[in-house]
Amino acid sequence: MGLSSRGTEPGVIRAKAPLRISFSGGGTDVMPYPREHGGCVLLTTVDLYAFASLNPRQDGQYRVVAGDGDTAHYSKPEDMVFDGHFDLVKACLKHMAPETGLELNLFSDAPPGSGLGSSSAMVVAMLAAVAAHTRTPVAPYELARRAYTVERVDLRQAGGMQDQYAAAFGGFNFIEFLDEDRVIVNPLRVHPEVENELHGSLLLCFTGMTRKSGGILARQVRGYIEKRQDSLEALERIKAITLEMKEALLTGDLGRFGEGLDEGWREKRRLAEGITNDRIDELYEHALKSGALGGKVLGAGGGGYLLLFCPFNRRPAVAQAMEEAGARVVRFHFEERGVQTWRAP
Repeated sequence: MGLSSRGTEPGVIRAKAPLRISFSGGGTDVMPYPREHGGCVLLTTVDLYAFASLNPRQDGQYRVVAGDGDTAHYSKPEDMVFDGHFDLVKACLKHMAPETGLELNLFSDAPPGSGLGSSSAMVVAMLAAVAAHTRTPVAPYELARRAYTVERVDLRQAGGMQDQYAAAFGGFNFIEFLDEDRVIVNPLRVHPEVENELHGSLLLCFTGMTRKSGGILARQVRGYIEKRQDSLEALERIKAITLEMKEALLTGDLGRFGEGLDEGWREKRRLAEGITNDRIDELYEHALKSGALGGKVLGAGGGGYLLLFCPFNRRPAVAQAMEEAGARVVRFHFEERGVQTWRAP
């Protein structure tokens, strides 16, 4: 079962994988588009995390405890049937778990359906923890590919490829997607002054709604496969905007960067029904009227977090306006590191 031949490391192993903010390109990383046309995403990771704690056992038993108190117990690998309960955990264990058994405690700073890639970050954290426990060296590319396989191949969950690579690598990245096994992660050397200015200009607001992205993404893929003009044009324009925003970020043209967020969001709305709704539109228009230059809903859409770009001195006013409108402003910092593992003291 998995990769247990190297033996196991005694003691409790912890792992944390960062969540991500995707600035542009989401949708172009969803198969089959990148295989046929090539996709690209501009993103960064932030100091919100998915955590996994692994406690080794010697009785061959497997126990899982989630942050909300939900638990599961499996006596043997054959008990791990995909039935909608802890399927991500089961798929990870089938890939890499040791035969000696283990206990996993899992929790995240953001719930699934938030648009921050929390589910994929949790998969990366679990795989990294098990790899550390089984003394299996796994490079970031391999870790991201395994996480992608768990979600998109084993479980056939709809989605793209950016979340797994963001969590594995960390930092500001321009990621190119050419096929499921042809991904190029380009770390970006953003000038510290530009990074500080960007941090002071961004607002991350929780809309109060989470969503399941599978239906939205299925409609998006169907639109592309059926060659609907709106879908094709939007995907090509999103890809072009991503390249423009990368250049703006690297050259410090943050005004253009903020405008790109708005342009990309308006194009993304053309991809599928359900990406936006009345509440999201209301919050976004309120933000623009309050001084925001642009923004977007993170992830597949339909809920989760709204990212806003504001002129530096207008951010406090926009933050207050969003709180008054019922959105919750979440403080964050950029995280340059990808998944990390360590031994509990």
